[in-house]
Amino acid sequence: MTYDHYGDPDVLEATELPRPKVGPDEVLIKVRAASVNPVDWKVMAGGLDAVLEIEFPAIPGWDVAGVVEEAGFDTPEFSVGDEVIAYARKDWVHGGTFAEYVSAPVRTAARKPAALDWDQAAGLPLAGLTAYQLLTRLGTGKGDTVLVHAAAGGVGALAVQIARVLGARVIGTASPANHDFLRSLGAEPVEYGDGLAERVRELAPDGVDVVADFVGGVLDVTRAVLAENGRHGSVVDATVAEAGGLYCWVRPDAAQLRLLAGLADAGELTVPVTRVFPLAEAADAFRLNQQGHGRGKIVVRVAPTD
Repeated sequence: MTYDHYGDPDVLEATELPRPKVGPDEVLIKVRAASVNPVDWKVMAGGLDAVLEIEFPAIPGWDVAGVVEEAGFDTPEFSVGDEVIAYARKDWVHGGTFAEYVSAPVRTAARKPAALDWDQAAGLPLAGLTAYQLLTRLGTGKGDTVLVHAAAGGVGALAVQIARVLGARVIGTASPANHDFLRSLGAEPVEYGDGLAERVRELAPDGVDVVADFVGGVLDVTRAVLAENGRHGSVVDATVAEAGGLYCWVRPDAAQLRLLAGLADAGELTVPVTRVFPLAEAADAFRLNQQGHGRGKIVVRVAPTD
């Protein structure tokens, strides 16, 4: 699925392109599944044109789970036939993961966790790394109380689990329909909206040690519930930096991806998948992701996942 100019999901169309070349430190992945992230349609709309070079026609997508079809001549990490996952972001936008094949630098890839099916595995890289990098950069650790904004979403649900692995108590914001889901992940749910700060303070009268924002527009609440010397950050709202917070934009990291895969295989991390679309319906998958408020990840299945 490609787009030859910036726009909304309607610009996506099925296209035949040559099989990607495989660089010395890359693997060619036969794609089984790819997951949708907000950055995919933001890039497609031109929202990151100021910072990312693009070559049209462009294939969207950075998350992938699949099988190594070909390995570059400097890739001792992988062999043909290996099952892998990757946050396959390169330095420019062109050959993404919503395709039959994608080439991925080995610095972006890890072996697929056996505990996850192909759809779940496709949803782990970008969202998992986003959650892990924000939480660890904020120094989240044992004894901390963490507030996760948008805790039932694709990134938030992973952040809840990762924060628990790091030893933290987790409070998560979500609609009431998702409260039981958050409890199943180990979080104490609170309803977002008016009165949120007061509800959080009821659970943490002395404030929370860490706030992880995965939705944006909640800086006032964050300030109101943060304990003295607390830390906060966002992957959505860059203005947190002006308020003493951390603005984090996820980067590929193979070692961290291996760590997350290990957590999945140890039964400490799972990837909730809310909906699966065939590749031909990628535009509908993007539209659903644009609506927000969903639970877990939206996945595009490229090849049969027997």
